Amino acid sequence: MVKSERKEALLKIIIAIISGIILKLWSIPVLVIGVLNWLVTLITGKRRKVLASFCEYWNTEFYKYLVYLTSVTNERPFPFHALAPRISKFTK
Repeated sequence: MVKSERKEALLKIIIAIISGIILKLWSIPVLVIGVLNWLVTLITGKRRKVLASFCEYWNTEFYKYLVYLTSVTNERPFPFHALAPRISKFTK
């Protein structure tokens, strides 16, 4: 048990770097799409579900990343684990 916890703690360094880079790169289009969705909402009065859902995937994966790094769980974040179901759903 101790060896596996120590091994996982050491692997967190590598996983944190790789997942962190991917999430940072992913955050750029999420920011652009978030602003675009905000502008569309201002102009049309309606949010776009597709745009909001794309951003929610990032929100969920970033949350999983933080939970993993703070040792709340040992479930590895994306790309070392499949994309998780979204935490929240689009509501009107």
